[in-house]
Order: sequence, then C-alpha cells, then structure tokens
Amino acid sequence: MDKVHRVQTTVDREGLHLRTVQEAGAEVFVPEDVAVRDLYITPQFEREITLPDRTRALAEHLAELLHRLGPMEKAMVFCVDTDHAQLVARLLNDHFGYLGYDDYAVPIVAEEGEEAQRWLRRFQDSDQKTPVVATTAELLSTGVDVPSCRSIVFMKTVSSPVLFKQIVGRGSRVDPATDKYWFRIVDYTGATRLFDEWDRPPLPSEGAPLGPERGTLVGKVVHAETGDLIVGATVSILLGPNVQRGPIYTDEDGTFRFERLPVGVATLMVGGTGLRERQMKVEVLDGEVTAVEVLLKEAGAPAGKIRVQGLEVTIADEAVFLIEATGESLSLQEYVDYTRRKVTELVGAEGLAGLQATWADADVRQRFLGDLYRSSVHPDVLAEVLGQGDADAFDLLAHLAFDAPVRTRDERAQAFRNRYQRFLQRYSPEAREVLLALLEKYQVGGVDELADPRVFRLPPFDRMGQVVGVQRYFGGVQGLRQVLREVQQQLYSA
Repeated sequence: MDKVHRVQTTVDREGLHLRTVQEAGAEVFVPEDVAVRDLYITPQFEREITLPDRTRALAEHLAELLHRLGPMEKAMVFCVDTDHAQLVARLLNDHFGYLGYDDYAVPIVAEEGEEAQRWLRRFQDSDQKTPVVATTAELLSTGVDVPSCRSIVFMKTVSSPVLFKQIVGRGSRVDPATDKYWFRIVDYTGATRLFDEWDRPPLPSEGAPLGPERGTLVGKVVHAETGDLIVGATVSILLGPNVQRGPIYTDEDGTFRFERLPVGVATLMVGGTGLRERQMKVEVLDGEVTAVEVLLKEAGAPAGKIRVQGLEVTIADEAVFLIEATGESLSLQEYVDYTRRKVTELVGAEGLAGLQATWADADVRQRFLGDLYRSSVHPDVLAEVLGQGDADAFDLLAHLAFDAPVRTRDERAQAFRNRYQRFLQRYSPEAREVLLALLEKYQVGGVDELADPRVFRLPPFDRMGQVVGVQRYFGGVQGLRQVLREVQQQLYSA
C-alpha cells in the first residue's frame, strides 16, 4: 500500500526565466560556451541549471515532513546527480544534528567509493538505526533491497514508467521486523504522474493547454557536420510550463511526428547520444502539418551548469493523498472532506450511532474498513498526518464525520476500567489479568488487537499457554470469543 505526498515549489510551478530572476536581484553565473534558454523547467533543474535555494527549500520541507512522520524511519531520496545527492545529504544532516548522529543522511553515490558500500550495507540492515536517509542518483534505482525503507522521495524527474516502477519497488518491501506494511512516496518533480501509465488508465494532464488540438508537427533530425540522419534521437515538445509531450525517438529514417497538438507556439527539444541538445520554437497551425529540420552538433566536452543564487523559493502546492481508483490528488483538507463523505455514506442515516455499532462488532468493522480502504481512506495515515497517533481510529473517524470529541486509546481503556468494574469482577483473578493485559494491548495497537488471535502469542499470554491456555479461564474457546465481543462493545458504548 502506498501513500503519496505531491509537492511543488514556486519555481517548479512557474518555471524560471533568467532575465526575470536577474531583475529581481538573483545572482546568475553562466559558464563560457553554455547556450542560455529563455525558460527553464523542472527537467532541466540540476541538470543544466543548479538552484541551491530550491534544493534547500526541498530539503527543509522533507526534513519537516520526516520530523512529523517519524525522524528515524528510513527514506531513500533520488537526486539528479552526485553533487545534488551530496548537498541534500548535507542539508538533512544539518537539520537533524540534534539527534546526535553524524551519518543520519549519507550520499550513496559511486564517487564515495567503499564508504558508500559500507553505508549501503548498514542502510539495508533493519537492525541498524543509521543511516536513516540515503540520497543517491542512480545506485539505488534497481537491485537494492531495503525492507525497512518507509519513504521514497523523488527530487529528480523520471520519464520512464519502467524506471519509475523500479524506484517505487525499493519501498514496497514488507518488513515485519520494523512493523512496516505500507510506504509513502514524496514527489517533488511530478514523477507520480507515471502511476497513470503503470496501473490505471491515463488521465488528462493538469494544466493542459486549452484550445483546439488539431495541429501536426513532423520533422527529421540531421547531424550538422555530416548531414547523416540521426536514428534514435530524443524529441520532446513543451506546450507550457511543465506541460510536455514525449520524449519520443526518431525512427530508422531519422524522422518524428506529433499529432493532435494545440494550436500556437511551442518549444521543441531534441537531443541525442554525444550530441548537443537543441531547443527551438515552432508554430503549430490549425488543421495543418508543420515540418521542421533539426540540426544537431557534437556535444564536445560536458558543458558547465548555470548557477542561480538568491532566489526566493517556497512550497506552492502540496497534495498529500492519492485516490487510487481515479488518480485524483487531494490536499489534507480535501482528503478530510472526502473521508467525511465516505464515512457518512457507509453508515447511512444512523449517523454516529451506526458508526458506533459498526465498530463494536469485529466482523462488521472489518467489512467497513475494507470499504474505506478500497475508497483510499486510511485512518492510520490520517492519524499520522493530523498528529493524532494516540487517538482511537473510531474516535478519529467520528470526529471527522460527525464532529464528535477525539478520545485517545488510553482514555477509552481507563474509562472501561472505571465503568466496568462489575464486569471484571465476574471473572477469576487469572481471567481479569487476561482482560487487563488485553486492554494494554489495545492502548498500544488499537482495537484490532482484541480481534486477532495472534495477540495471545505475545507476553504475558505466552507464559499462560497462549490461546489454548487462556481460553480455559473463560470456559473454552466460545467463552473467550464472547468476552472479547463484550469488551469491544463496552469500549465503544455510549
């Protein structure tokens, strides 16, 4: 099971115009022989243009998220390159220095040599506390098993659904040793759009341009010096800030074709192995075919990166929850409203009393929770994000759907002990010890602890003979089942 946080900074949402940021006071350093674009968007960030202020904003946001959700839960951060990975690790170490670990976040990149391999072995070991966060560019994309990894973080763009699936697979391992049965994805670059190409029908892109889509663009890619047609060149077309078609590849004749394009001016981006990428404006005409020829030159030595400092970068949008059936991404408030609607729909006209009756019966409760899960409503994740980890899941849902007060599991357990002394006194001292121990299990793990027979494998029930030994205090297995039903009903009585 996965949970998705989709986050976008102001510069990712709007794109970056060098002239505009210079006029606003940012410092811009352009290496010699570097061609300057009019507009830079997320796929170019840290590849062609480095933005330390953006990286700092992403690292600060991630640090705050990890601090809230569990600062010692392991995470993988996929960065653009080695420099990017090293900077993110350094910024996270600065933030979490109060924990006292000098290897809280580490860059697992080829340039770190044997040290990276040692860090990786410790990161993979569920028994090792540190490293907690591994930043990387490529080394962890495939073939690395880290069962305890709770968070997969995208700080690089990904265009391949196959690579996306491989990266997400790093977090999909179950790890009972650390009680990890689900994971989250933190997406700063729009990578999770590839869920649409992976496991559900594609949805219209957010922010897709309006207007008729009746234009066609065809072209061929040619080597500027030799005149040879270039097979397998990558071709993309940018229709607006972060709205892109492609990349596609030129065929055996060095040609490409885009159909059903919106009318207007677009940006064509073409590149190839060992060749310098080229960007050019093209005009897409209504109902007509536009033909272009693209000349590519040898890349030569790797070009330096433009560097921009002094930007004001903030978080522009944050959608925390993904509705898996539709791919819809919701903010926290939108998800709370969505949860309210789903709970009220399921319990019907009986309202809070219906939810109470549902929760008191283990079988009915499990069917109800199954319906919620299929609708992408996860009380455990809601509790985590709302800072209500000690709240009973029933009380959290009752509060969100019916404005009931939120009670913690400790409060419900104590109310049970105070209110049902007569009930407890009906049983022998040994049976009361069992019931009070079950209440303690409920306080830690919730009401499902009372419905799962595996709880009797744990202390103190293991020294009582586990479930076989415990049931004799209640007159057999049916008596044990009956008392467990009563306890659950009384926990949620009015």
